[in-house]
Amino acid sequence: MDGEFRIDLDEISTTIETAEVISILFPMLRKSLVLDTRSDLEDGPMARVVPMAESVDDRLRSIKRMRPRFPRPESVTIIPWPKQVKSLKRLGLWGKIIERMMSTGNREIIGKCTTCYEKLLQLDAEEIAAVITGKNYYTLWEAPK
Repeated sequence: MDGEFRIDLDEISTTIETAEVISILFPMLRKSLVLDTRSDLEDGPMARVVPMAESVDDRLRSIKRMRPRFPRPESVTIIPWPKQVKSLKRLGLWGKIIERMMSTGNREIIGKCTTCYEKLLQLDAEEIAAVITGKNYYTLWEAPK
């Protein structure tokens, strides 16, 4: 499930360092991790696991619903992640995400990020189990009898 997809880690790292809102798409899970670095006196930065959006416009609308007090984000980075969730840590990107969220000055966000990561790991494990057991998956051909 963690095929040899080519990913430019340097480009992704640079983007994470500067993006205002980051949406990491996990197509196999049909979920996204949405990280919003914006904050004010009432609302801190945000980290949530949400259903994948149909389009960029759909994602922008969902961010507006989740964060109605904030204006439309100036920059949204969308990162498709075709690998397993745990590869974010193995490849060093999870550390970059944590650094970026820590740069907001809000320490509570790290716990929220950790909760999201654990949720994604759980969803990933459930999806792998579904693949193995054939739940929600169908073969193109049947085994000979």
